[in-house]
Amino acid sequence: MVYYNPKEWFSFIFKINKAETLRELFPLMIAVGAYAGVVTYFLIDFWHLPDTSILKKVIFIHQTIGFVFSLLLAFRINSAYDRWWEGRKIWGSLVNNSRNLAIKLKHLIGEDELAFFNYAIPRYARTLRDHLRDEYVPEDQSFISIDSQKHVPNQVASEMIKNIYRLNKEGVINPEQLFSITAEITSFTDICGACERIKKTPIPFSYNVFIKKFIFTYIMTLPFTWAFDLKYFIIPVIAFVLFVFASIELLAEEIEDPFGRDANDLPLDSICENIQKHVGELIG
Repeated sequence: MVYYNPKEWFSFIFKINKAETLRELFPLMIAVGAYAGVVTYFLIDFWHLPDTSILKKVIFIHQTIGFVFSLLLAFRINSAYDRWWEGRKIWGSLVNNSRNLAIKLKHLIGEDELAFFNYAIPRYARTLRDHLRDEYVPEDQSFISIDSQKHVPNQVASEMIKNIYRLNKEGVINPEQLFSITAEITSFTDICGACERIKKTPIPFSYNVFIKKFIFTYIMTLPFTWAFDLKYFIIPVIAFVLFVFASIELLAEEIEDPFGRDANDLPLDSICENIQKHVGELIG
């Protein structure tokens, strides 16, 4: 995730980072600009079409669908941002529930048992992060034995609840305390399920493809209407219009799955480190 000071907005105008869509779109902008130049050459200099040509009337189509186009793009970026923000709230809940569980356990069980939970609680956050990235990072198996071919976060949660129930049977934790602690542990699985829902339910395929085709068709037909008025100045204009529309789509694609390693994805590594630090301060 890119960290920045939102008050220094003026400096952003002259700064380019790896999250900029300009890097990815620049070759396509050059190609579309060249295409617009070729279309202008044939319409103006080769065929010498008059200003009364029916092609000039096509601009009314663009004006009509332009408003609808803007609504589609606004919905696209808003729906992607909603997924990003929901993911952030879910991981915020994981941070809070991890702290609450550590605080409760600190005053209920002994130091020997606390060592297990000092490892297991941060381990759940790390395994959830790796699970959402379709990765598995081996760790010390002394506390929890993991089968990488199965659902790893479930295995960590299962080991935590097994130890909680064992302590209840041994009389270390009474039924009322068990009820209070269980709420935090079961919330871990709820959080995992919510993250999986975001990751495995992308924007509907037909809608995603339609927007890309709409952008392509809209851009490729613009030279036939603007060439008569802009002449060859249409080359940078078309390239800029493509940059604006395509950037919205690229940004939406990047943030709709917020659990990866892209520049604008959630800072899951930092969140996991904070959970490790705070749990260690409480029960370490």
